[in-house]
Amino acid sequence: MLDSNQQWELFGYDMRKLGSHWSAAWRDLLWGYDSPLRQRFDDVVSLQTATGVLGYQAGRPCAEAATDFIAYLLPDEIVLTRQLRLPLAVEAELDSVIALEVSANSPFAAADTAYGWSQVTRDESHLKVDLVIVSRSAVMTYMGKNFDSHDARAQEIWAKSSDAMIVIGGFGEHRREAMYKKRLRSVGVMAVAGLVLVLVVAGLYAGIKRAEMQRLQAMTASYQQQASEASQMRTTLTQANDIITTANEVVSRYRNPHPELARLSALLEDDTHLTQFAMSGLGIKLRGQSRNAAAVMELLTDQPQYCNVVAPQPIVKIGNSGLEQFFLNLVLCEEETS
Repeated sequence: MLDSNQQWELFGYDMRKLGSHWSAAWRDLLWGYDSPLRQRFDDVVSLQTATGVLGYQAGRPCAEAATDFIAYLLPDEIVLTRQLRLPLAVEAELDSVIALEVSANSPFAAADTAYGWSQVTRDESHLKVDLVIVSRSAVMTYMGKNFDSHDARAQEIWAKSSDAMIVIGGFGEHRREAMYKKRLRSVGVMAVAGLVLVLVVAGLYAGIKRAEMQRLQAMTASYQQQASEASQMRTTLTQANDIITTANEVVSRYRNPHPELARLSALLEDDTHLTQFAMSGLGIKLRGQSRNAAAVMELLTDQPQYCNVVAPQPIVKIGNSGLEQFFLNLVLCEEETS
């Protein structure tokens, strides 16, 4: 089984101290000398050393520039230096651990003790920290004797460790820290304003695109409605054309018999009468009686309106009536009927 403490660990971090790790990460980003923010927005410090004046920015050498921030480098004789190797687990509470280390190892009274530290390296399991401890009274004695300065907060006090320049807290560094904090606030306000502006622009853009999309959707719906109506009209037109075609076929197949009846009435003599008339398209079937059926057939054959005249059945005499019964099939000519 896992140890109860291991149940709260993820990738070597105690999840119960997640808030501390979060705070430490922000502290390093905003206040660490290796932070890109610090290197960009911190002021240049003019460091007075025994050999001359050097320019420093964010703890690193830089070109000397005009500045209101002056620091003095203490000689090694009045500085106690310690190099600490701490477990990585204390990184989130490094300030408290350093304070305890100073309290345990300072030979000076607590009110007379000042210190500073710098994280030099960091590996997978340990931190390497340079710690310097000084006596406030000894520092002020040195400053009064060598620089005629008796105000502890008038200038910054620095000390040199084996690997870095270290700012000792409790002296004049508060002015530079306040200026750096003011710049951070200004940059933060600008960043928030820029973010708000971006969000506003994005919102306006999204609103415009939404309006365009709604307009396109409305146009699409209108076009779909028009297309549906056009489709219905096409269907109706097709149905109408089908009806007209069918009607034309019916008209072509079933012609108006009245003109032909009138024609036959005008052609046939009074002794000839029809007992049956049937017309389908161009074809006409006749059955009738006449005193001379052959003459009737000859008469109809001579008419230019009829392309073909045939007798499907022979002529038959009707008793002693003197009449003959005839059956004739006529075919109308297209030219005459068109």
